[in-house]
Amino acid sequence: MTDYIIRASAADNQIRAFAATTRDLVEYARGIHETSPVATAALGRLLTAGAMMGSMMKGDKDILTLQIKGNGPIGGITVTADTKGTVKGYAYHPEVLLPANEKGKLDVGGAVGEGILSVIKDLGLKEPYVGQTHLVSGEIAEDLTYYFATSEQVPSVVALGVLMNKDNTVRRAGGFIIQLMPFAEEWVIDVLEKKVGEITSITSLLDQEMSPEAILENILGDAGLEITDKQLASFECNCTKERVEKAIVSIGQKDIQEMIDDNEPIEVNCHFCNKHYNFSVDELKEIIKRSR
Repeated sequence: MTDYIIRASAADNQIRAFAATTRDLVEYARGIHETSPVATAALGRLLTAGAMMGSMMKGDKDILTLQIKGNGPIGGITVTADTKGTVKGYAYHPEVLLPANEKGKLDVGGAVGEGILSVIKDLGLKEPYVGQTHLVSGEIAEDLTYYFATSEQVPSVVALGVLMNKDNTVRRAGGFIIQLMPFAEEWVIDVLEKKVGEITSITSLLDQEMSPEAILENILGDAGLEITDKQLASFECNCTKERVEKAIVSIGQKDIQEMIDDNEPIEVNCHFCNKHYNFSVDELKEIIKRSR
């Protein structure tokens, strides 16, 4: 199944919803970052959330960044997404290994620990919008639910799941975000709470090979679900040697000159996609010339 995101409404637009299947992009991220199972689950959840939250923005050039910094062994996770379903991200310590939690599941909360969730929206204005909340569990879905309620005042239900195969490849990944509009009536809230309460876990729905449409139909079918949009989702990094060169320029001529004096080529690594860019001493000299 190709990765994609759907947008929907229900209860005469009193509810808006997003759902995604992201198995391929999470598996791609696992492969390039060589993440452990628990790091795959943590990064995969945030990538899934980023893809859906990116599709909520309106401008073609709008960029969303989700950043988690915790005191757990994974250190942190950064994900960026755009409005076109394109997402990229990395875990600070992708190799972290932890025993299963008390429920026998991958201990994402233990890997993340206590800390801060930052949601940064670059909407092309002078300053980006930055919302920050404390992590309530480190399990990511609950943390985003709390963020929506406190920073954006939008009551939301966020569910994110990554299911692994025994060989540690990704079996299923996906999730949903369901939000109540400010004018939602009491009966709508009651229906939503009842249906969400009946879900054992998002991974159980994913493991039944339920599509994003089927998942939302399961929850909102009785409330007049209407699918309004569908877009592909993928892991893509827009790094290039030219962009990396700009990053080298930003460190300053003094530091670049020191690299040249070492008379050794340098290698620069992109955090998001793990691609390596090599710059020879002659190329570094050219960079200094152009930056003067």
